[in-house]
Amino acid sequence: MTEAVTTPNPFEPPQHQPSVGAPEGPEGRITAGDVRDGAAITLVVGVAGVLLGLLWVWLAPRAQYVSNGEAVFLRNTESEARIGADAMFLLLSVGLGLLSGGLAFLWRRRGGVPQVVGLGVGSCLAALLGWRVGLWLGPTQDVAAAALRAGKGVPFDAPFQLLAHGVLLGWPMAALALHLALTVVFSPHDPAPAQGSDGSAYPPPHVHDGSTPESPQP
Repeated sequence: MTEAVTTPNPFEPPQHQPSVGAPEGPEGRITAGDVRDGAAITLVVGVAGVLLGLLWVWLAPRAQYVSNGEAVFLRNTESEARIGADAMFLLLSVGLGLLSGGLAFLWRRRGGVPQVVGLGVGSCLAALLGWRVGLWLGPTQDVAAAALRAGKGVPFDAPFQLLAHGVLLGWPMAALALHLALTVVFSPHDPAPAQGSDGSAYPPPHVHDGSTPESPQP
């Protein structure tokens, strides 16, 4: 009996054989575990907004009002305390955003859409929660009642407020930017395709010299 010998076609690209033990299924498929990881990131980062609110109340500068018995005025019209409260909120948000983005990457280095979405949604919730917690724990929002309790000519703390609501984007932008940068730098990349001697992705075509291959002997 003779054994048939199949000569590979040199003009066809090489066929990659699947490695033994390689996982089956399409690459990049979102699994239930990825969704759970994204939900966990959303919950943890969102709850961290309480820390933002506490730090904001503790560190933000305080503007003061004073009443003349008929109206309420700023005690110091040249004070930058109200702008300083916005700046402090933004500074704290960026810092916590960088921290949450770095920790999320270290926890799940493989990344994935659910993790990124969870980080973005959780960061937005954290910023909103920190804002509301700061308003709740800070001076009362009822300026008239605060002026009545303080009395005429006695200064009292003005309620917290954000003059520029755009600072609420500080946390999500910082978290996603750092997470993206870490993913680009440290995540594993796909291996480059094998190249021929001339640098091409496929081996060069076979050049026939006019000789015919010997037929197999029986």
